[in-house]
Amino acid sequence: EVQLQASGGGLVQAGGSLRLSCAASGFSFDDYAIGWFRQAPGKEREGVSRISSSDGRTYYADSVKGRFTISSDNAKNTVYLQMDSLKPEDTAVYYCAADSGIPHPDRRLWAFEYEYWGQGTQVTVSS
Repeated sequence: EVQLQASGGGLVQAGGSLRLSCAASGFSFDDYAIGWFRQAPGKEREGVSRISSSDGRTYYADSVKGRFTISSDNAKNTVYLQMDSLKPEDTAVYYCAADSGIPHPDRRLWAFEYEYWGQGTQVTVSS
């Protein structure tokens, strides 16, 4: 059974940091890319970052570049999202997802490219 378990969300003040974790099981981790997405109330789901488990290549949305860092521990089948300098507009439910394909570069952070999804973890940034 494929499982993606996101954790690490919480309440933090603006300027603070959080580290999210995505523990994966039930599929060949090295053959997938893992993405982080977020969805705020009343807004569409937004791609935040992606890492290829095979070669470690990373991609970020412009809104988080320089503040968020994605990393992977292949021995633990876990992907992390280190979020620094958090802003109130980062408040959302954060999801991790797995993609076995090689999407067009413009679609690396498109939700429909990802086959498997975990449950979300809430991140709330207070001003």
